[in-house]
Amino acid sequence: MSDVTYIDAIHAALDEAMERDPDVFLYGQDIGKFGGAFKATKGLQEKYPGRVLDAPISEDAMAGVAIGAAIEGARPVLEMQFADFSSVAFNQIINQAATHYYRTGVPVPLTMRLPSGGTPGSGPFHSQSMEAIYAHYPGLVVVTPATVADAHSMLLDSIAMDDPVIYCEHKFLYRWLKSKDLSGDRLPIGQARITRPGKHATVVTYSAMVHEAVRAAEMLYKDGGWEIEVVDLRSVKPLDTDTIIASVARTGRLLALGEAFPWGGVTAEVVSRVCADGFHLLDAPPVRLNSKDTPIPYHPKLWSSHRPTPESIAEELRKLLDY
Repeated sequence: MSDVTYIDAIHAALDEAMERDPDVFLYGQDIGKFGGAFKATKGLQEKYPGRVLDAPISEDAMAGVAIGAAIEGARPVLEMQFADFSSVAFNQIINQAATHYYRTGVPVPLTMRLPSGGTPGSGPFHSQSMEAIYAHYPGLVVVTPATVADAHSMLLDSIAMDDPVIYCEHKFLYRWLKSKDLSGDRLPIGQARITRPGKHATVVTYSAMVHEAVRAAEMLYKDGGWEIEVVDLRSVKPLDTDTIIASVARTGRLLALGEAFPWGGVTAEVVSRVCADGFHLLDAPPVRLNSKDTPIPYHPKLWSSHRPTPESIAEELRKLLDY
């Protein structure tokens, strides 16, 4: 059996969800015969006639149709070609999908797939990480799978939920990240995972940055025997504060790491919660590391210096360990 990629896992989850539940349908631009911009839906239109629907180039209209279908009892999975473009549908997502159950008691079981994060050469309009924006609003669940197994199980769990879910899948992981199969320790949405245990410092992160943090931790272990604990949040709304605090209690040091812009992001929320609930556990001031607070550059070399890398993560960890 060949290795299963991250995008394979997403495809498999969509296939399984549609096979299990006739109320599940897919909607998005070019997802039918073309199979989607990243081929996540390749072959599914032929397998499920009438349930894989091509959408117009209007994210606002797409979201409105999907929300309306969800209100009427369907379980739409809406694919945005890039997470960045979901901003066009912002009103529909935050003022309709997020609030509808609160206002009416009628659920909106919508899953919105957002191909997120940067890849070399993608530039400022195709590389953004939108998770913190949507996590700001009550009523939305925001998930950020970092592994092949989580990409599969968390998409199935998202589709099964009665709440609207923003499913942030990282484009850089699509074909780079591979696994022997789709199995793994299946955790519920809202529970973080200790990806790498340690005792000298904690890195709290999510999505593609989990792998960069592990690389940085391996560098520090080889350099000086430092044992860095890496916590994969898996979802940023809900946020598993208990696992974060428990890790900081073991290590006494915190680096909150994310690919998104720094201002008002997930890393700021992590640091805030640790300072509020675990200040007495800290042996050093907590540190944040994000991409730079500028639009995302096109050039691959500029892009690689714009986002955190194993080297820049290791550098921040050394400062934290030396405090």
